[in-house]
Amino acid sequence: MKIESLDDLRKVREQAKEGISVREGGDVKIVVGMGTCGIAAGAREVLSAVLEELAERNIVGVDVTQTGCAGLCEHEPLLEVITEDQPRVVYGKVTPDRARKIVVQHLINRQIVGEWVLKKD
Repeated sequence: MKIESLDDLRKVREQAKEGISVREGGDVKIVVGMGTCGIAAGAREVLSAVLEELAERNIVGVDVTQTGCAGLCEHEPLLEVITEDQPRVVYGKVTPDRARKIVVQHLINRQIVGEWVLKKD
């Protein structure tokens, strides 16, 4: 969805809230950096892309949350993937297209997308 007005932004926010509440409590967690720098760099669109990709693929059990500034402004938007059986991975400079690919590669195919990894532990 292209955001062209304040009403469009409100709709995205409501969709994100609905998607987040449906997915809370899962064993997989996706965290999107939504500090001021992240939002300015496109984090809202990244969050929307994650939620849309999860919904389109009927992926359940994923806790999608937001966080504030991580102090890595030059790498925003940030997207963190936490699973029980893999290292915690922080992806940097995530676009909506990259977010969709991360959902497919990391969550479905269980392959970390190395070229976008900022931190892994």
